[in-house]
Amino acid sequence: MTDLHDLTLTEQAAAIRGRTVSPTELVDHHLRRIEETNSDLGAYRTVDAPGARRAAAAVEARLAAAGDDDDDGEGPPPLLGVPLSVKDTWPVAGLPFTAGSAAFDDRTAPADAAVVGTLRAAGAVLLGTTIAAEFGCSAYTETVFAAARCPYDLTRGAGGSSGGAAASVAAGLAAGALGSDGGGSVRIPAASCGVVGLKPSRGRVTPAPGTDALGLATAGPLARTVADAALLLDVMAVSTPGDAAALPAPPHGYFRACAEREPGPLRIGVLSPTAGQHPEAALACRRTAELLAGLGHHVEEALPYDPVEYLADFTVLWSVLAAAVPVPPEREERLLPLTRWLRARGGEHGAVRLYAAMASLFTRARALCHRYAGFDAVLSPTTDQPPLPVGSLVDPDDPERTYLRMLAHTPRTPLANITGQPSISLPLHRTPDGLPVGVMLTGRLHREDVLLSLGAQLERARPWPHHAARPVAKRPERRAR
Repeated sequence: MTDLHDLTLTEQAAAIRGRTVSPTELVDHHLRRIEETNSDLGAYRTVDAPGARRAAAAVEARLAAAGDDDDDGEGPPPLLGVPLSVKDTWPVAGLPFTAGSAAFDDRTAPADAAVVGTLRAAGAVLLGTTIAAEFGCSAYTETVFAAARCPYDLTRGAGGSSGGAAASVAAGLAAGALGSDGGGSVRIPAASCGVVGLKPSRGRVTPAPGTDALGLATAGPLARTVADAALLLDVMAVSTPGDAAALPAPPHGYFRACAEREPGPLRIGVLSPTAGQHPEAALACRRTAELLAGLGHHVEEALPYDPVEYLADFTVLWSVLAAAVPVPPEREERLLPLTRWLRARGGEHGAVRLYAAMASLFTRARALCHRYAGFDAVLSPTTDQPPLPVGSLVDPDDPERTYLRMLAHTPRTPLANITGQPSISLPLHRTPDGLPVGVMLTGRLHREDVLLSLGAQLERARPWPHHAARPVAKRPERRAR
């Protein structure tokens, strides 16, 4: 018999609607799974068992009251009773809200983020918040609270900054997760944990109550299938008054329908391997390109680019974002070395330098969009290496070196944040020893529909495991300090 946590998000939603599984049974199963696994995995920062059980009981009462009738003739909400996790950079009312930092270890969120509210309104049951890199600053998730780990090898990291969110989905500690992506922070952990991670277009999902004045970051879903990610995006795709960028809400169920239709023949550009790229990452890209060609798409080499093209200006914005987080002066010493270094760099930039960097990146974004305008999607590995050993990117004595290592591991992911384009990581490859390797497809502006249709086609042609990962290696015991 299939374990409940092995059901996909869509299957769990169908089981609730069909009354073959009760919401309380489903939530209790996931809570037990978290209790058994989380200490090794480092996925959750806060588990809200009482709140999740109350929400599940409310769903049961709603189903009982509805009987066999649909709610208002439209059916139940799409995520009714489905257990989800939320990255700890999004406030969830009444729960600790640390943003991955010891500087905020006593902070509680007074209200939900707007996107969290949309998940609740769609019927989701929130199990808790997941470990996030401090302020979302790094491509790994190693904090004072825990290190989020790859479920396929617990000596390796889950990527960042949404590492805990991706690990929770991959290991069956949630049916899906809410993450965020400002430089690859949904797609990198998706690749490291063997799940699907989608960065939507700029303006597709509201950042409220926060803002993304610099235009880099957005909320994004993590799930085990493309259809599940599409279902989450359908719910998340809302804007609120005051958003710096806002796209119209799609019709009900639009993105989920896109994942069910064939994309038709598309033009796919393939980025050539970069220096230092792991052979398995290059192989993943090459095999995916061959698969796309076999599915009838026109596949050709795309013009290369050098990360140096964006590095200096991107670093200005990244450091200013870190510096803009209001931290009480007496708590600055609680921050991790990379965060302190970024904040120091960001504090050195005046308004003119920031504006110049933004203008340069917007110019660069236009140039990149024109460079690849002939393609419906551009293919590359998501990261240049399979999941890395925990701690391997961090130089505790040289945070600048940490930062440069991080960008060398993920040289392509920031491009979609700069341009605002949608981008998806798909778990289409495994190394000989079973480690996941993600491939990334970046689409035209506002064309998540094409990416989801294409991603689902690839999933049907070369299915990846939909069941939850079973950890295959225990992490080493902590040494006494």
